[in-house]
Amino acid sequence: MPKNKIIDTPPEISVIYGRYSSHAQKDVSIEQQVAECMEYAKSHNMVVTEVYADRALTGKNDRRPEFQKMIRHAEKRKFAVIIAYKSNRIGRNMLQALAYEEKLSKFGVRIVYAKEEFGDNAAGRFALRTMMNVNQFYSENMAEDIKRGLRNNAENCIVTGSLPLGYKKGEDGKYAIDEPNAEIVKEIFNRVANDESFADIANDLNARTVKTSKRAKWNKNSFRKMLENERYTGVYIYEDIRIEGGVPQIIEKGVFYRVQETVKNKAAARGRHRENGDYLLTGKLYCGKCKSPMTGESGTSRDGSTHYYYACRKKRVEKACDKMPVRRDFIEREVADAIRNYVLRDDVIEWIANMVVEYAKTYKDKTDIPRLESELANTKRAINNIVSAIEQGVFTSATKDRLLALEADQAAISMRLTLERADILEVSKDDVISGLESLRDGDVNDEKYKAHLFKTFLTAVYLYDDELKIAFSFTDKKQTMALHIDMDNVEKEANPGCSFKFLSPAPSISCEQGCSPYSPLNHLPFVAMRLEQLHCSKAR
Repeated sequence: MPKNKIIDTPPEISVIYGRYSSHAQKDVSIEQQVAECMEYAKSHNMVVTEVYADRALTGKNDRRPEFQKMIRHAEKRKFAVIIAYKSNRIGRNMLQALAYEEKLSKFGVRIVYAKEEFGDNAAGRFALRTMMNVNQFYSENMAEDIKRGLRNNAENCIVTGSLPLGYKKGEDGKYAIDEPNAEIVKEIFNRVANDESFADIANDLNARTVKTSKRAKWNKNSFRKMLENERYTGVYIYEDIRIEGGVPQIIEKGVFYRVQETVKNKAAARGRHRENGDYLLTGKLYCGKCKSPMTGESGTSRDGSTHYYYACRKKRVEKACDKMPVRRDFIEREVADAIRNYVLRDDVIEWIANMVVEYAKTYKDKTDIPRLESELANTKRAINNIVSAIEQGVFTSATKDRLLALEADQAAISMRLTLERADILEVSKDDVISGLESLRDGDVNDEKYKAHLFKTFLTAVYLYDDELKIAFSFTDKKQTMALHIDMDNVEKEANPGCSFKFLSPAPSISCEQGCSPYSPLNHLPFVAMRLEQLHCSKAR
């Protein structure tokens, strides 16, 4: 920012959070972190009102006094920005830090990092999150490999997971009967079959110091999972794999089924579960007329069926808007379909891949890795020089002490370098393309698939009577994709409100200022250094 530029906006109220997990002298101290964060605040028009610092505490969990105090203050809206030295100060890794970012954003608080700044623009934020998604993609692939191994074990009746009470793992890796506890299992099944109460059975077992499979005391809720476990009848079960006789039998099938009927009759009446699912566009869907959020609501029709809608909050609360509600399932499916059709295209995927790789390089350059690599190289050279001197006969107590000190430095630097590299997500263009292409084959009727698309690509959706405008996470909010509504083909619903059918031709992307439509590949914002070149003239 030029020094002679006048800032005509008030500074943002901010706080600093610092943490280090060891007493090592070479760790970045709280004081160093605060100093870096203060410089960041000064150069970004922020005023720091408080510093929260957790000393010698791990980031593997959030059980940190100062961190929890800061979260409580964030809930009370005492500040707008949290400044941290790096993302791993907030959490164990960037994924955890992003989770905290999302949580704090609900309080209107954002997190910035003094040593991991990409520029506060859509392209930078999207690049970071895309790297996270690619990393998740490969983690899921690894999980699939593990799952294949588990299924192979299951086909051979090998023990997978925890063992139910009454069983132990045999020498061949398969289920074997644990005689003392197997007798307890038989006793419990027989007592339940004879209609004895869970509370009485639990009290008796506890009085005899008999423990559950988790070595805990019994209570009336300890029995249901055990009594529903068909493995006790000799059936090996793993997901959809069922092998009769794959497990040594403890309970006769007749007793097992009699117990199921008894448990069913014992069950107290419970309230009916409303399987209405989630409103996946909450916080992202807005009324195009008044810009108020559209929130989820439900209604019952004359035939008793329940319908779920998004409705304009201003209309519902203030009666000050005439926007009609829209069916939840319809609008979520159409937005997901639009993302798949207009974002997950070869040209846009290519652009995103280029952007992510460029930001990954920039991110690595902003870490301490280059400096640590240089220190490590210098230390190794010093060690080699001393070793050479020793080989030539120069060996004194001072030489020995110096060699030991350098070797200690080498180990410490190597450890810090390993930790720094662990925070780096190494991605290639092919990795990103493969990860994004894998999203194209999802089912827009699948809730998890839709939720993943919305979280990854969606910033906001504006619903009008005659069109829908979508702002993506890698574009400026003023740059939206417009899907026009054919009013002649509007599908009227039996209940108040309606859902809409979109036109089939591919939509264009246009600026709110009225610029002519433009191609998503050529005119989406790029990395920060080229962003100005790609905005259309009126948007400037």
